[in-house]
Amino acid sequence: MWYSIYASDVANSLALRQQARPAHLARLEALNKEQRLLVAGPSPAVDNENPGDSGFTGSVVIAKFASIEEAKTWAEQDPYVAAGVYANVEVKPFKLVLP
Repeated sequence: MWYSIYASDVANSLALRQQARPAHLARLEALNKEQRLLVAGPSPAVDNENPGDSGFTGSVVIAKFASIEEAKTWAEQDPYVAAGVYANVEVKPFKLVLP
């Protein structure tokens, strides 16, 4: 089943994000290679794809897992969690309707 993972950043998370980004992206690439990743990306803090020093306010990942427990475990092991980027992470089942 698909699961949405929404994470909210702590204030001023940009430096923490930059440090942990390579490991974070590697995990997403692994899901993508397994054809389990629907979409992933950050939420810019300002209305611009490249927010510069404004940074980001969170991230969204929609991916396929065997269970919500597996999705939660995967989310808890994210390098951004270990680096202190995220203030909280929410995992919910997601029903893909379109496209």
